[in-house]
Amino acid sequence: MGELRFDGQVAIVTGAGGSFNLGRSHAHLLASRGARVVVNDLGCGPGAHRVEPASAEAVVEEIVAAGGEAIVDLHSVAEEDSAQAIIDAAMSKWGRVDILVNNAGFGVRAEFDEISSRDIHRVIDVHLMGAIWMCRAAWPHMRKAGYGRIVSTTSGGMIGMAGMSIYGAAKFGIYGLTRGLATEGAALGIKANALSPGAATNSFGHNFTFADAQVMKGFKERFPAEYVSPAVAYLSHESCAVSGALLNAGGGEVSARLVTATAGINLPGLTIEDVRDGIDTIFDESAMTVVTDPRRPAESGGHSSVTPMMVPKAYQPG
Repeated sequence: MGELRFDGQVAIVTGAGGSFNLGRSHAHLLASRGARVVVNDLGCGPGAHRVEPASAEAVVEEIVAAGGEAIVDLHSVAEEDSAQAIIDAAMSKWGRVDILVNNAGFGVRAEFDEISSRDIHRVIDVHLMGAIWMCRAAWPHMRKAGYGRIVSTTSGGMIGMAGMSIYGAAKFGIYGLTRGLATEGAALGIKANALSPGAATNSFGHNFTFADAQVMKGFKERFPAEYVSPAVAYLSHESCAVSGALLNAGGGEVSARLVTATAGINLPGLTIEDVRDGIDTIFDESAMTVVTDPRRPAESGGHSSVTPMMVPKAYQPG
């Protein structure tokens, strides 16, 4: 069916300055297929928790040396104005934004009652608010063009992992954002998807290790960042067939994570005891439906007949 390319398109990849991180790999792959790339990274700024310094300049030099086209951006995604500046850099240089890859972030592994208030704010500001501000800044340009692709990074930690409650909350928030944008973008030519990566990166090394050195060596060999980037690139491509999806990618494997609903119980005059007595039926997996189908992002599944009849009222700014 031919090679998937991005000739003439402009991509922004945040958090792309690490020496062996996901963003760098995404930027390299997109550039190698013809995209002009804004390589964004704050470097070792406050709260970056880096094992080693990140350099957007070095990544741009690598891309250019390989025959690609890229520019450097050093703004933070965590504030509205600086996120806008990242989008403005692409518009100023090339006059368009086709692809936004929300990859910027850092990990803090700490128990819920251990993590500092400052780190809570940092995690939420960079991961969740960073994705929101970046999408807000890119959205008007994509809407005007009638085209756009947004790919945001989530994590397996969003499903629940000890020491990752705040991080998981931010990442699940990103999935909620993705579903909302997919729904709103369905009529605008804008597709938004999320991806949970599994890779041996700087962030992993800061928060986890393996007691056995051979296991660590095997992990690094099996899960390089380069094995995640093809899924990101596909979701960034004009031929992408889904929106509102959550993919899991790592080690050469790609799967979909779906939100489903069971048939449950439906009893008029429901009581507390009905819920207690029906708990096995409520969790019965034999009859489940997909609630968030990425092939139909504007629809919500489940069993409620009320949602389709709801009429939205005009927004009243607070």
